[in-house]
Amino acid sequence: MAEHIPFITGDDAARLVSRIYPDSEFVRVPLERAERLIPKVPASSKLWIDPCVDGMDNTETRSERPWFDFVRAFPNFEKVREAKFQSKPVPATVSVFVAAIMEMAARLKPAWITVPQLPFSKGAERNKFNRELATAAGQWKSRSSFKGCLILPLVFTHQAQVNGKTERNPKLEQARRCYDASGADGFWVVDKSLSDDSGSRTLRNTRFPGLVSLHEELNECIPSAIRIAGPYWALNLVLWARGLVDYPAIGVGSGYQYYLSGGHASVASARVALPSLRRRAGVGRLRPWLDKAIAGLAPPHVFRAELVQIRTQLTTLNQTERAREQVATFYKSWFDSIASQPPAGRSLALFQDLSAAYALGRSLPELDEDGTARRPESVAESLMTSCL
Repeated sequence: MAEHIPFITGDDAARLVSRIYPDSEFVRVPLERAERLIPKVPASSKLWIDPCVDGMDNTETRSERPWFDFVRAFPNFEKVREAKFQSKPVPATVSVFVAAIMEMAARLKPAWITVPQLPFSKGAERNKFNRELATAAGQWKSRSSFKGCLILPLVFTHQAQVNGKTERNPKLEQARRCYDASGADGFWVVDKSLSDDSGSRTLRNTRFPGLVSLHEELNECIPSAIRIAGPYWALNLVLWARGLVDYPAIGVGSGYQYYLSGGHASVASARVALPSLRRRAGVGRLRPWLDKAIAGLAPPHVFRAELVQIRTQLTTLNQTERAREQVATFYKSWFDSIASQPPAGRSLALFQDLSAAYALGRSLPELDEDGTARRPESVAESLMTSCL
């Protein structure tokens, strides 16, 4: 079975996973939609059920979303969502809320359940509440018949929490305390503010080194057999190839940046994979660039044939569903090419893979994209130095 973990959020993603990622060892499904989605995911994949409590980051902005109607049905929700309560949580009240969530998740017979947690805030105001949530989850497991694993979510919300060691240290200590309190078997880390395919210098010089250091330090203070990172576009693959995590969480043709549960889903324009460049580009503005790039490449060039094929399919790929399928198909082949290498050689293989994309991109005209993403090689360039 493959080590990637698709994050399934809806029917379209479930169908793509069944068709393109049927060998996934685990799939992550939100509790809110689990009964509808489980029949559509690969039968051979083990279930990771996430109660999606991270949406409590700001319940006021989610009060008209289906997520809110779902989570408010749990006992004590109205009490535990209050900032005043969270600053001085009552263990018995928290325990009833958490137990009801965990029981609902356990009835679906998953292999893993996410420990209820709120995302990290700027300060320490949520620390006590998150520790109570973790403690309640651990107590529930000790008295329940659930034999699966608990996964502690570590959801960062701003780069300032991760970039510097001084800022990371209290987050690491909080993570360790919640891990111990919950009796978790693994942890999942994601920085929801990270869009790792923008190609910016800040990614290469600051954000990627900060996240790599975070994972190195987490592995020192929380020895765990289950370590997950993402979903991102490729930093998850970098962390996995380096052996810093065991599983890269992945999007399914889209969703390569994490969004907190219950938020308003953005309607993104169709984006298509440019496989040899290891990146995506917006379909709507791609045609002139394809014509120029194709004209500048000799017919024997492998990348020319790739671009000609995309150019031929461009009208179809302008449909979001078809674009998602094309991206998901590429991503699967990319992952498999690195996974085929011995674990000790994966980081070098990914470095060489991205280096080839960088060298190719340097020879091509600029894309009609925003900011530094205009340069075709920018995504590969920002990632490749983090591989080693």
